[in-house]
Amino acid sequence: MRKLPKPTEQEINEGPQTVSFQIANGNARQGCILQTSFPTKARAQKYLLANWPTIEKMARDALATGTVEGGQLKLTMI
Repeated sequence: MRKLPKPTEQEINEGPQTVSFQIANGNARQGCILQTSFPTKARAQKYLLANWPTIEKMARDALATGTVEGGQLKLTMI
């Protein structure tokens, strides 16, 4: 198993990382942001990919309820 890189000093200073992704919304695409508690982008991306079905459902539920902020769906890691 591959080890994930240690956080850089910049990442430590920036704090928790976000990951951006898009979901289909009819004929359009909806931008989404997932706020994680991970210190590196690599770990945040790995979390997104490992939990994609759950995160996609959360994004679709948020889209259905109309909780779009600034043109993007903002989700927080569970």
